[in-house]
Amino acid sequence: MQPFKYKPPRVNTGDLRTPITFYEYAANEGPEPGESEKNTLYKAWAKIDNVWMKDLEIAKANGTLSDITITIRDPQADFIPNNKHFLSIDASEYHDKRFNVKHVQPDLQNKGFITIVAGLTE
Repeated sequence: MQPFKYKPPRVNTGDLRTPITFYEYAANEGPEPGESEKNTLYKAWAKIDNVWMKDLEIAKANGTLSDITITIRDPQADFIPNNKHFLSIDASEYHDKRFNVKHVQPDLQNKGFITIVAGLTE
């Protein structure tokens, strides 16, 4: 019989140290083209990771290399992110950058979290 060895989870609540905000954008009113923030949908604490190798392959297929992986606590039915949402990261490294949500998946190692892949919008 194989002895039991405890494996700590990859992400725990103490790793969620960066505040993020999810937005919904809408077209500007009037003749000027472009979009502006319509409203704030959800605020959360997140763990920001660099792009994983599988995410890098997805980014290459989409034509972007500035993707990030974000892990947040699963908001259950309060908020469900999708690819129509944008997010901003409240950190000095990501000042004035908006990311478009590309892919959302549950974290299979820990059911209390979800993983979001987001790409930089110009």
